[in-house]
Amino acid sequence: MEPLLGKLASVEARFQRIDELLSDPDVSTDFEQVQKLAMERASIEGKVAMYREYLELLKEREDTQAILREGADQGLAALAREELETLERRLQQLNQELRVALLPKDPNDEKSVIVEIREGVGGQEAGLFAGDLYRMYTRYALLRSWTVDLLHTNPSPMGGIKEVVFEVKGPAAFSRLKFERGAHRVQRVPMTEAAGRIHTSTATVAVLPEADEVEVRISPEDLRIDIFHASGAGGQNVNKVATAVRMVHVPTGIMAMCQDERSQFKNKQKAMAILRARLFEAEQQRHDTEITQARRAQVGTGERAEKIRTYNFPQDRITDHRLRDSLHGIQKLLDGEMDPLIDALVGWEQAELMEAALV
Repeated sequence: MEPLLGKLASVEARFQRIDELLSDPDVSTDFEQVQKLAMERASIEGKVAMYREYLELLKEREDTQAILREGADQGLAALAREELETLERRLQQLNQELRVALLPKDPNDEKSVIVEIREGVGGQEAGLFAGDLYRMYTRYALLRSWTVDLLHTNPSPMGGIKEVVFEVKGPAAFSRLKFERGAHRVQRVPMTEAAGRIHTSTATVAVLPEADEVEVRISPEDLRIDIFHASGAGGQNVNKVATAVRMVHVPTGIMAMCQDERSQFKNKQKAMAILRARLFEAEQQRHDTEITQARRAQVGTGERAEKIRTYNFPQDRITDHRLRDSLHGIQKLLDGEMDPLIDALVGWEQAELMEAALV
């Protein structure tokens, strides 16, 4: 426990230093610095509170043990032993919680996200499955009281989706949805399959942490903005007013497009949000590939062999290939009841990080 307490003492010292800096007049006038310090303070405040409670409990345990060593009367000794058992249980619980709290944290965990879903292999069934995933995530967001804003969509025949990009705003959205990055495989009998044969298809999901202007500065000189008429379903003004927007970041070639709004201004805002998230991810890839993978690594090529999860409808089985156990209840999952699966993946991630820390 000594190394753990040493780390926690360093965290508390940093917490106190941040409070000192936030009280410094020279720092308080620097908005960007204040924002960064406030975010860092919020990220460690819980650890500091648990550490201080742990130290208080250690002191209480020492005082209680002293009462027993001093040979208190029978009644007082019984109360002391009972109190000591309670303290030991809480100390053991806090010990585990502190070890988890000190695991490396993804700095993006508290952010909102931009999710991109694309059909993979499997023809029209892949597009239908992409639509199922989109509905699953929007229903999950609703259950968690998050908000969803559609940024771009490209429908496929039969009511499916070739591509959809949407924003999910909510506390710690990235910490929950980041486990969805990758290729998802479905095994089921398509509606178009008269012989009842099981078909396998895929869809890919990318989850990008949302970036704000402080984190990603985009110079207007580096942007090429194209305005054009929206294609496909998109309102009565499609052929009257050019409202669709394509933004290209010339230095990197990264592109974002939005045509779902009737207002050119709103489409520009949404395209900029997508572009900023993609640039932020690219910058993170260059600086820390261990934290955020490139989108290509997230989603692969969409081939059936590159999968993070399989949805087997005939057996009503969901197999996440990072976990040892399979779950049942595909329809519940597609209805947005994703917490049991995501909670299991959070535990899996913590176990992986703990194992890595021991190496």
